[in-house]
Amino acid sequence: MLAVLIGFCALIGLAVGSFLNVVIYRVPRNESVVSPRSACPTCGTQIEDRDNIPVLSWLVLKGKCRTCRCPISVRYPLVELATAALFAGTAARMGFHWEVPAFLLLAAGLLALALIDLEHLLLPKKIVYPLLIGVTALLVLAAATTDQWHKLLIAGISAAAWFVVFFALNFASPRLLGFGDVRLAPILGLALGWLGVRYVLLGFFAANLIGAVISLGLLATKRISRDQQIPYGVFLALGTTLAVFAGPELLRPFANLR
Repeated sequence: MLAVLIGFCALIGLAVGSFLNVVIYRVPRNESVVSPRSACPTCGTQIEDRDNIPVLSWLVLKGKCRTCRCPISVRYPLVELATAALFAGTAARMGFHWEVPAFLLLAAGLLALALIDLEHLLLPKKIVYPLLIGVTALLVLAAATTDQWHKLLIAGISAAAWFVVFFALNFASPRLLGFGDVRLAPILGLALGWLGVRYVLLGFFAANLIGAVISLGLLATKRISRDQQIPYGVFLALGTTLAVFAGPELLRPFANLR
């Protein structure tokens, strides 16, 4: 039965990934994600339903618009595949548990935010606030259904703690840490707090370690300068994802610590 759940989540992930492509492109440009329908960015021709099947349509069309034959970025099928992989991985990791929808939503939101931050150095409120509300609501539902209110309490405290820490960092050095990261922090603290305090610490440590390694590498190769802004939201997303998926293995040596 777990295999069925994984496959189902993967298929849902493909569809969600298709929508994320719209979100990633339109939200930073302050465009509606509802209308108009998706169109070729070169000739403006609206994409037909038969050409809007995740991954498959891109392969059939060989990565080109049916009308003008201009190339369509490989980013679109990659986002769809990445979302499917994240959804399948979440299902495989958590199984049949009520918190799965919250972590599926978290995975989709973090993927969209990371790619937007990577391209625009921006974490849009139009994504962050609905993500916070959605993850909170789904975890409250999970707590109510399973009577695990203690986990929700820890999650809430962790969310508040992450907000305070990131707010203080932003106050001390706004150039080092943007306020978009401050808005994102409670979501990550909430989700990781549901899994346990050790996951909260692991996620924070992993995000900063990944950020430091990548930033030092880019500095060493002169890809960025010392005063250049970095997409810290990408590192937060990577650290959180690592904690969710690899947390049990990484934390096993500390299992007896309280």
